[in-house]
Amino acid sequence: MDYVPRILERALRRAARTFPAVLLTGPRQSGKTTLLRRVWGRSHRFVSLEQPGQRGRALADPAGFLRDNPAPLILDEIQYVPELLSHIKHAIDERRTAGAYLMTGSQSLALMHGASQSLAGRVAVLTLQPFGAEELGSGRAAQSIENLIGRVFGPAKAPPAGPKLKGLGDWLLRGSYPEPRADARVDRELWCSGYIQTYLERDVRNLLKVGDLNAFDRFLRLCALRTGQLLNLADLARDASVSQPTAKSWLSVLEASHEIFLVPPHHSNFGKRLVKAPKLYFADTALAASLAGLGDQEALLRGPLAGALFETAVVGGWRKAFCHRGLMPGLFHWRSSDGLEVDLLVERGGRLYAVEAKLTSDPRPADAGALVKWLALHGNAAAGAVVACDIPQCASLLPGVRAVPWRMV
Repeated sequence: MDYVPRILERALRRAARTFPAVLLTGPRQSGKTTLLRRVWGRSHRFVSLEQPGQRGRALADPAGFLRDNPAPLILDEIQYVPELLSHIKHAIDERRTAGAYLMTGSQSLALMHGASQSLAGRVAVLTLQPFGAEELGSGRAAQSIENLIGRVFGPAKAPPAGPKLKGLGDWLLRGSYPEPRADARVDRELWCSGYIQTYLERDVRNLLKVGDLNAFDRFLRLCALRTGQLLNLADLARDASVSQPTAKSWLSVLEASHEIFLVPPHHSNFGKRLVKAPKLYFADTALAASLAGLGDQEALLRGPLAGALFETAVVGGWRKAFCHRGLMPGLFHWRSSDGLEVDLLVERGGRLYAVEAKLTSDPRPADAGALVKWLALHGNAAAGAVVACDIPQCASLLPGVRAVPWRMV
């Protein structure tokens, strides 16, 4: 399997030149270890705390473990031994060297708490998601988020598709995790099944401290069926046969382990953003499709989840674009009091850019109706609007609105 360069590498290198510690979070098998070893494998010692022997020694004597494994050091899956973080702090305070400790972890809840307590001001935290479509294209990825916004919302043409982008159906069904995406020999169904089982047995059991995972597995599958929808916590809890506090706690676990993400509503009143319902999205369409029981492209594209999975891919693409440039995603959904909806608002530099996801290869002016009304309502704050769809090149739809290929992001 050939290595595919990751956009996040640029932000990682900047962070390692400035901070003594760098923490790379993200879902399991998104390529965190591969990326760090690719860039710093020759200059840094590598230790995996997923190995029982290494983990046992680190837990028994954290200070001695760091003496035996001095910096520069890559610590893989640091969440297994959070006790190391305070000892790393002392080592940094004794000798502050940029890029001395590079760490990975797939459970951001416990990691962020530990890092904020022990390494405040000493650590840069970055997130590696599965591949974005722009990473697999044959064109050059945009250097900054501003460059990417200019490509999508400006007059630029769409870059050509790369060899690993075989089509929308393949992208939705096979997903964007590095192993099944970059290696066609990997059985997609077996990979997804193994990933889900490993996730339940390791991350969920570790975070929730539960014995019976059947109820959580059912909850996970119900979330997959709701990807791209407004989150109704009461309905989700009822269907999963759990209490609302339990459903809320389990959603936090899914967020902490990077399996889902929530997109808040956009309001000029910041308080309203906090109380209105967010939209729920699965981080990867392959896992969502697998959990929903979809096994082939035709069933997926003709089924009731097709539109929601396509929207999930589009919104997830923008989230990856921000994360892979070391930025917090400025993403929102929008719904007016009279029911007008826009799937995604991208906020950058005080301006708003609207994206509507339409699962069509023949976009028409009617598909841009909500965007035209949104542009009129938001005046100078509205900087651009596009319809993301399954087309090879950009095309004008209406004044101020054009159709763009989904794979541009």
